[in-house]
Amino acid sequence: MTGHGWFAGVDAADPSAAGDAVREGSADAPADWPREAVDAGVAPDEAAYYELLREATLAGTRAAVRERERADDQQLIHAVRAMSDLAETANELAERGTEWAGSVFDDVRGGVDGARDVATRDPATPSEERAVSLCRRAADLADERDDIADYVERQGPAVAPNLSALAGPVLAARLIALAGGLGALAKKPSGTLQVLGAEDALFAHLRGHAPSPKHGVIYTHEYVRGTHPEHRGSAARALAGKLTIAARVDHYSGERRPELDEELDERIERIRARDTE
Repeated sequence: MTGHGWFAGVDAADPSAAGDAVREGSADAPADWPREAVDAGVAPDEAAYYELLREATLAGTRAAVRERERADDQQLIHAVRAMSDLAETANELAERGTEWAGSVFDDVRGGVDGARDVATRDPATPSEERAVSLCRRAADLADERDDIADYVERQGPAVAPNLSALAGPVLAARLIALAGGLGALAKKPSGTLQVLGAEDALFAHLRGHAPSPKHGVIYTHEYVRGTHPEHRGSAARALAGKLTIAARVDHYSGERRPELDEELDERIERIRARDTE
């Protein structure tokens, strides 16, 4: 990097190229980069050099953010959050649509399934038309939610093979989203992973207003939900421990390790066997 400071080999007037140089550049030892850049004619003075450096670092940061947003785990995060939003909106819209439809049609069920039924009807009046249209919108949102769920089911094993195998792709994606990324999840201790999604209950416990939560979103896993309440805490700890290891393997190596599945199965089997003792 001699002669031009951080702008060696690039056009300093091109923020994108200069940003790449700042992100990827290195030097064997410190030097007076502003003076060298001025002497080489990269900038007329040190103030101009620092202004160029500022623009370059901003460009480099923007590029890094774009790369991060395009990362596979970030796509899973967007997908699973969209699933939640779509499910919530579809349910609310379906309730409103079927309530309206119930005032103009006979035999109308509630919920998304009821909205799907109404959506197939042929309206004969303006009120019926509006109710049917609303139910069709709810059904469309529910369909989009299902399509995104299929995407998560396909992409989850590619992004986090071990975590997806142990938790299922959708729960794996939710854990990644709650942590802020696969790398962030891999750095968390198992006790933290165990209560992800139960932040409100955890804060209430810390304020002395509630008992410590035993689990967060991992409650949806059959190994926790399907275990006797007396042993559910043990099951949640066992599951969280293996999911933590799985997240670390996925982040740092990406190699599939089927033995994690077998170890978890055996551990849960021993926990559930306590019910028969």
